[in-house]
Amino acid sequence: MGTQLHGPSGAAVWSAPTIDVQRQALYVATGDNYSDPPSETSDAILAFDLATGRMLWHQQATEKDSFITSCFSPDKTNCPESNGPDHDFGQSPVLVTMRSGQRVLVAGQKSGVVHALDPDQDGKILWQTRVGKGGALGGIMWGSAADKDHVYVANSDVRFRGYKTLDPSAGGGLFALDLATGKISMQVPPVPCGDRSQCSPALSAAVTAIPGVVFSGGVSGHLRAYATDDARLLWEVDTAREYPAANGVSARGGAMDGPGPTIVDGMLYVNSGYAQWGGLPGNALLAFEAGNP
Repeated sequence: MGTQLHGPSGAAVWSAPTIDVQRQALYVATGDNYSDPPSETSDAILAFDLATGRMLWHQQATEKDSFITSCFSPDKTNCPESNGPDHDFGQSPVLVTMRSGQRVLVAGQKSGVVHALDPDQDGKILWQTRVGKGGALGGIMWGSAADKDHVYVANSDVRFRGYKTLDPSAGGGLFALDLATGKISMQVPPVPCGDRSQCSPALSAAVTAIPGVVFSGGVSGHLRAYATDDARLLWEVDTAREYPAANGVSARGGAMDGPGPTIVDGMLYVNSGYAQWGGLPGNALLAFEAGNP
């Protein structure tokens, strides 16, 4: 009581901005607030004038979301009164011109909802589609990918059994949504972990798409390539193993999270080994021929 509070705070930008050359605008997606009072620009898509930095418009997806990690602890002294739900945007908005010529700005949120906005009508909401339950670690966590017809999103919905003990039966799923309507047009169900330890079917890492193929790495350590026309599995690689490294240092793959694959000149490059949230640790940078893993 009687303590001076300053706010708002937070609404951090986790991801790279998106530049709209046509409108000379810059778009960013924001996270939640870190203290009360919550602001109108948290958990939102913001548009700025590229030349001056003046805010052109903002579209908030989740209101009154103030959250910090101390909200997980028994001592909630520093936890904001609103206590979440911690539904940040962790990925860059994707700007796409559809075959019809209409433009759309689309981004997935940790709430498990994909949002499509009209960049030419001050961020007017075109559609919103839920693909996951959502949570502090997603829902839709990192980057999505798009072509002229669809946006491809991976669902985390990672859950735990005790402190940093992954639930091997919860989470996962890969989706394609029609850019014009938001309707789910392709769905790959979660792939069970089997008897692997420190495993989750969650797909938290960013996805990557090339014509005809979408790539998704999982907390299980598996990297999979799916056909975009019918969701059939083209190939998969279990990256959670030992590798003879090019520099002679012992390398091992593990859980895949954060950044997705990078594809250039017929090669696919990806990191493997992310132990932050209970997944299998590792230290490998892997390179594959994109058509022949």
